Amino acid sequence: MSDTSVGAGADRVLYVLATLARHDGPLSIAALAEKTGLAQSTLYRQIALLKRWGFVAEHEGEYGPGPLCVQLAWGFDQSSFLIHEAQPDMATLAAASGETIGLLVAVKDQAVCLDMVESQHPLRCSFTKGRGLPLARGASAKSLLAFMPHARLQAALAYLAAEAGVDAGRLAGELDAIRQQGYAVTDSEVDAGVWGVSVPIFQRANQAVASITLMAPSTRAAQRPDALIDMTVAAARRISDRLKAA
Repeated sequence: MSDTSVGAGADRVLYVLATLARHDGPLSIAALAEKTGLAQSTLYRQIALLKRWGFVAEHEGEYGPGPLCVQLAWGFDQSSFLIHEAQPDMATLAAASGETIGLLVAVKDQAVCLDMVESQHPLRCSFTKGRGLPLARGASAKSLLAFMPHARLQAALAYLAAEAGVDAGRLAGELDAIRQQGYAVTDSEVDAGVWGVSVPIFQRANQAVASITLMAPSTRAAQRPDALIDMTVAAARRISDRLKAA
């Protein structure tokens, strides 16, 4: 992405911060330049500003999220209305199914995990809280895409086709089927041997604010897929009802 396409001022600062937040580890200026398309001179200015405010920390010439990002994350966990309303049913679903449950939202071109309840099985699948995955594959991504407002969906499909080489026409057909049945099911699309069902959560009709996803090893899910789907659909419906009533 070029310097001019990102925009000026605040847009570039936020773009740099978002790039650091999405990466698994710290990045050098050279690596940031490769990922963002911004000039190194521009990046040094943006990083200096973010360091001054505590959003970025430096270690041996590499940069990552700073202490203020930790405070923001903690504050989000404590005050998020969506997480607060979803947690009771996430815990109930995890206990009833014995599987890992995640709460995910669409942020630009990624599905980001806001909260999770881990399975107690020795063999289990796991989300990583705060991590984002491309909105191209997997039950979570597809359930979020399927119930996006039309304009946002078209923009997301165009981006995925251009940046990720996704067959937008084929994906659009899959999303039509997901809208008809009300949930998405995938097997081994993101990680081999991992089955998932994801159901949108609504605060208003036909526009998902999030999705609740149940993940399980494919071998275990194959023993009772319908039961796992029904439990997840019921949990999502209860959360949606609370959000609409609030």
